[in-house]
Amino acid sequence: MEKMNRGIITAISAIGIAQGLKILTYRRNNGEWDIKQAATTGGMPSSHSAGVSALAAYIAANKGSRHTETALAVTFGVIVMYDAQGIRRHTGEIAQLVNDLEDNFAAISGDFPSFEFVERENELKELLGHQPIEVLGGAVLGVLLGYLSAKLEG
Repeated sequence: MEKMNRGIITAISAIGIAQGLKILTYRRNNGEWDIKQAATTGGMPSSHSAGVSALAAYIAANKGSRHTETALAVTFGVIVMYDAQGIRRHTGEIAQLVNDLEDNFAAISGDFPSFEFVERENELKELLGHQPIEVLGGAVLGVLLGYLSAKLEG
């Protein structure tokens, strides 16, 4: 039986470790334990950044910085990290505004009996993306784990 690709194991492990660390950072910031943080998007550190950075660092440590595989991993990693702190974060901010607007409509509708407003059961998910520091935290974690994985292998 063929062994699983070490790069994949490294990247997925980095994602898992980053997700687990979200429980600790949530505890530090909010003073309470919340195991559900391990399954959230957003937060510190970015598991997206950790995964792509771990893969890129692992490939670079094994193949060298001038290899095509390293270039591919770094390029796609940068795109993922840019998306995590850009588009996805802004989508979360828009979701927060929509949720606030709906709350305001619900409050106002009570003052106007003829205004029929039906509130949705579930609010839009607001924590979708990352602040730049969360992306950086995930990237640093990923690079360390990717490099460590390559050195332990060799």
